[in-house]
Amino acid sequence: MSTIVERVDFQGGHGARLAARLDRPAGTPRAYALFAHCFTCSKDIFAARRIAGELARRGIAVLRFDFTGLGSSEGEFASTDFSSNIEDLMSAVDYLHTHFAAPEILIGHSLGGAAVLAAAADLPEVKAVATIGAPADAHHVVENFRAHLERIEEAGEAEVTLAGRSFTIRKEFLDDLHAQDLESRIAGMHKALLVLHSPLDQTVGIDNASRIYLAARHPKSFISLDKADHLLSAKDDAIYAAEVIAAWASRYVGAGETEADDPAPEGAVVAETGAGKFQNAVRVGRHRLTADEPAKVGGLDSGPTPYDFLSIALGACTSMTLRMYADFKKLDLGRVSVEVVHGKVHAEDCEDCGDADPSARGGKIDRFERRISVDGDVDPEMRDKLVEIAGKCPVHRTLEHASAVVTKVVEAD
Repeated sequence: MSTIVERVDFQGGHGARLAARLDRPAGTPRAYALFAHCFTCSKDIFAARRIAGELARRGIAVLRFDFTGLGSSEGEFASTDFSSNIEDLMSAVDYLHTHFAAPEILIGHSLGGAAVLAAAADLPEVKAVATIGAPADAHHVVENFRAHLERIEEAGEAEVTLAGRSFTIRKEFLDDLHAQDLESRIAGMHKALLVLHSPLDQTVGIDNASRIYLAARHPKSFISLDKADHLLSAKDDAIYAAEVIAAWASRYVGAGETEADDPAPEGAVVAETGAGKFQNAVRVGRHRLTADEPAKVGGLDSGPTPYDFLSIALGACTSMTLRMYADFKKLDLGRVSVEVVHGKVHAEDCEDCGDADPSARGGKIDRFERRISVDGDVDPEMRDKLVEIAGKCPVHRTLEHASAVVTKVVEAD
């Protein structure tokens, strides 16, 4: 299923504008989910992007946002605490509820996991909660700056370096952490729970997963992220977590409408997704595809290029034309395969390009080479016949002859 990524923003718990991304399927979402990132991280870390994208491909829209003072969000990080993070989370819930639908799934990474566990009981629409490397006690986060605790207590604040960045931590932050009783919140949550944790996590120990799991009531599940680090920085680990969460979440949200229920467009509809520089979602009838460009030119390499689609059209049309001919003549060709290679060449260097006119492109023309193969042996006479029939392919004729392209600017739907 193709997906679209939209940039959105909303007002956080303390009034700051919070930057967010909404990853959603091209059709009608089955449900909405909310993703809360780890302490001092952002919505754009690889694990968050991968999980949101995987859920969107399975029909579940995901809102991921930056807490106050982090990532692209406004506000001062020093003025925040765990309670204000929960307030930001609730603001994100309100945004989804107002503009789309209340989230049915909460996903939290590290301290974001603690935040969703603390908030879940107050959100009746939420059916399921998933945590990744989450602490069982919000106070666990002080392990990140334990060497500065005395300074914070004495001076009221201190500058600490986390992940190579400087942050101001105030005494109010510590006092707020001490006041939290997360395990009681977990016990009274009454939601389906999925706990994902690595036994090698050096930031939040695996014992935290045990405490969360034991505090929760059924239904609850535990998945070991074997060999992963705390941030799921290895691509394979993030992909695995994304696939597990997506499969698990599907059990707790209804089938709902899918993009197959949306009216089919009259022709091909191609729209930017907001992911990367060139990625586009393609709708053709009830089919969904993705178009993109290679990474070397600034794309994500997440789908065929526009010229790849031209090659696909020619190859598919050729194969179908040969199949129609073989069936009509009752020829046992076996399976037909067509490889198409596209390139731009100088006309004078192309001995097999026929009468192609190089004048339109300064001497260069587009050259599509078809390589047809069939199961079994083909004698020379049949080879010539296959080339002849391939030339009758309608897309072949369209490419060889001039076409009229009419362009209009219309109102957005």
